[in-house]
Amino acid sequence: MSRAVICGTGSCLPTGKLTNQDLTDMVDTSDEWITTRTGIKTRYISGRGEETSKLAANAALKALTMAGIGAEELDIIIVATITPDMSMPSCACLVQQQLGALNAFAFDLNAACSGFVYGLDVAEKYLNSNPGLKILVVGAETLSGRINWQDRNTCVLFGDGAGACILTGDDSGRGMLAAELYSDGRLFDLLKMDSAPSMNPEFAVADYDGSYIKMAGRDVFKYAVRFMEKSVAAVLKKAGISIEEIRLLIPHQANIRILKNLADHLGIAHEKVYINLQKYGNTSAASIPIALDEANREGRLVDNDLLLLCCFGGGFTWGAMIFRW
Repeated sequence: MSRAVICGTGSCLPTGKLTNQDLTDMVDTSDEWITTRTGIKTRYISGRGEETSKLAANAALKALTMAGIGAEELDIIIVATITPDMSMPSCACLVQQQLGALNAFAFDLNAACSGFVYGLDVAEKYLNSNPGLKILVVGAETLSGRINWQDRNTCVLFGDGAGACILTGDDSGRGMLAAELYSDGRLFDLLKMDSAPSMNPEFAVADYDGSYIKMAGRDVFKYAVRFMEKSVAAVLKKAGISIEEIRLLIPHQANIRILKNLADHLGIAHEKVYINLQKYGNTSAASIPIALDEANREGRLVDNDLLLLCCFGGGFTWGAMIFRW
């Protein structure tokens, strides 16, 4: 049986770094307040020439190099993002143009912070029917352009960046073993980002105050831990694997308290949970692929290790999947 195998990873961060101390000059907060409540110390912020598509393309080039694949060999490009350069064309088409991947077809996927994991699942479905395909999946965000920098409850959380991987089919027993994905649109109002004002007055939003992220933090925390725990339990059961067998858990990097609570609820040793949010903050769809690339390049994964990914994001969207490395 052929499975979707990750054969290359890459990541890219903007050059500008924003520290907690920098934020104290912008909003009523402190390094102690941010660190205690989020675990974040720094995050990267894009500047001119560092649009979402540019970060995505740079991460993709690193993944292609690791995989030993040329851009012209790609068959599909999937970019998970909620902050594309523009509404049309897709960020994926811009990435295709920058890579010169003219033999691929390209599209974007919006599942907020769960977007990269959703993208991996979509890629796996293509590979089930055609294992010879070479698929690029990218999670990329420039959330700095969608932040209210006067709201200390959100502006301290988010950063910019991109992560990518190359997938192809393999029948050696490696690859994606199982996935469980979910959503619940009834809860959309707890974590959302309005669009730009409509040119049609009939669609005007009352009391519109900007296209930035709005979040009911306590409710999101509660649902994030509960839903990710349930999705992990479901995917472990589906794969016939125990939590003790997992070599490494890479969760969405949202908040240190969420991650510690999740680890405790799952009964997994904290040293098996990969955490880098202290450096990058919450980069939405980019957080898991950035962490995956770092873990891969650090040698945290070797052949046949079991890797668990889990995510949670606006929608709400959430899920988990298991790879044999």
